[in-house]
Amino acid sequence: MLRRPRYSDVDARLALGRDPEIYRMFGGDASFNRPYGQADAEAWLQHTIEHPAAWIIDRGGLIGDVRLDNINRHDRRASFAIGILDPKLLGKGLGTAVTELVLAHAFGALALHRVSLRVLAFNERAIACYLKCGFSIEGRERQTALIDGAWHDDIMMGVLAHEFSTAQDRPHGK
Repeated sequence: MLRRPRYSDVDARLALGRDPEIYRMFGGDASFNRPYGQADAEAWLQHTIEHPAAWIIDRGGLIGDVRLDNINRHDRRASFAIGILDPKLLGKGLGTAVTELVLAHAFGALALHRVSLRVLAFNERAIACYLKCGFSIEGRERQTALIDGAWHDDIMMGVLAHEFSTAQDRPHGK
């Protein structure tokens, strides 16, 4: 289920903490090992509450968030971001289901034409999810992220409204 954030989500976000592997997939460096604290959870929640197109991913409680950034009504486009923060729930199809829900909203209620994203090239699980949801790889930006002393590329991906509709017509978006 997707829902708007609420102040009671702070404790759930604090409990999820900062998993090192998930943090790395977001571009975080292992050398940043400060514990995830109350102030971090409160700042995350406040940013999510203030965001006009951000939702909590709720599966019997907060497990992450998803949002449409930089919505441009004139050009009918936006950027997509998702974060599932519980490592036990990765690889179970939740990211695909959430991505499809948000894209259906973007291309339906918001009448967008295009949704784009950036993903680290080594994040193969995320790339597979996005491809399943109709995104296409549009390019590679070389050495954009310095993570643990090594440079990594970003992959740029995008999906157009008619491509998403076509992907939805196939079984399980494949």
